[in-house]
Amino acid sequence: MAALLLLGFSSGLPFLLTGNTLKAWMTEENINLGTIGWLSLVTLPYSLKFLWSPLLDRYKLPFLGRRRGWLIATQIALIVAIAFMGWQKPGTALQLLAINAIAIAFLSATQDIAADAYRTDVLEKLEVGAGAGLFVSGYRVAIIVAGALALILADRMPWKSVYLLMALFMVIGIFGTLFAPEPKKVTPPDSLAQAVILPFEEFFQRLGIYQALLSLGFIVLYKLGDAFLSNMSTPFLLKTGFTKTDIGAIQLGMGSIATIVGALAGGSILSQIGINRSLWVFGLLQALSNFVYFLLAVLGQNYQFMVIAINVENFCGGLGTAAFIGFLMSLCNQRFSATQYALLSSLMAVSRDILAAPAGAIAEITGWQMFFLISIAVAVPGLLLLPFFAPWNSKAVAMNRPGLDDEE
Repeated sequence: MAALLLLGFSSGLPFLLTGNTLKAWMTEENINLGTIGWLSLVTLPYSLKFLWSPLLDRYKLPFLGRRRGWLIATQIALIVAIAFMGWQKPGTALQLLAINAIAIAFLSATQDIAADAYRTDVLEKLEVGAGAGLFVSGYRVAIIVAGALALILADRMPWKSVYLLMALFMVIGIFGTLFAPEPKKVTPPDSLAQAVILPFEEFFQRLGIYQALLSLGFIVLYKLGDAFLSNMSTPFLLKTGFTKTDIGAIQLGMGSIATIVGALAGGSILSQIGINRSLWVFGLLQALSNFVYFLLAVLGQNYQFMVIAINVENFCGGLGTAAFIGFLMSLCNQRFSATQYALLSSLMAVSRDILAAPAGAIAEITGWQMFFLISIAVAVPGLLLLPFFAPWNSKAVAMNRPGLDDEE
């Protein structure tokens, strides 16, 4: 569990260093907004990581086992790449900075493949909830460090020093990898072709085409309401009259802590009531929590209720994330966990990056109050799929572990 907390931190740290934190640096260097917008494409490896995930299922590096070898290799490479970013000069060598950022995103996405596969392989049945909750908690702490802390430090020291310090924080992940227990051995695919084809074949054979398609549709839709709100929460708060300082302190600070508490609570409850019931309860709370933003839109610039709204929504989002990660893990066969989890999490990104993209246009047309009601409505289709593959009356048992249990 301690190792998963550290690996979650290592997984989350590089994300903002090629995202909002990098954009803040470029804005300070007077790079035009159009260029800053296009530079968002450097994070594309996170959405495309399924393309090279079979390599991590098929090939094992000659040290630290099938999963931990890839983890330590990417973590060391990330230390170098993040440190090198500190030496970049956005104002005079933007292309080199973009290449450096793409390298960080690629290495970080590869680390995520290995970390997700390791978490799926190593957890025993009754550990899934706690493991998922701790991994999410480590990830959110890293978001605070690479986001809020990095920006605070950038007001007091050069950006070069900030990125060198962030590179040093990656050592935490190395400690996690070195002290992490080795998962039980599972027979890997015999060839790269098998590593590419068998994950699809095994997934549809095990679940059946009907249930597999329902599960994939559910993955796309389950977090859609949450994605709608997240997409527009900051613009809403700014246009309502709250300052950037208010948003940074409450949304990034208190909100992240609420997400951590929600993820830990969700993991603990999941272990007691099982994945099926967790998806029902947490999914409903996740959808209904958007209603507090509707109330905030009615009240306007009310600081006390802003704190309540942000904390309630983030807490319920943490609950839903813990259940969702547990569900994704339950769908993966340990022989192909790198490929299958990468594919499933890429589907999750569809709702975050594509289906939620019209959120701003909808808010402009409808106004904020109606928009937040719509954000609740778009969460309903995902919940309506639950009776077909995760019935409530199913026994509250821990998730099955296809592949590993078969070999035992």
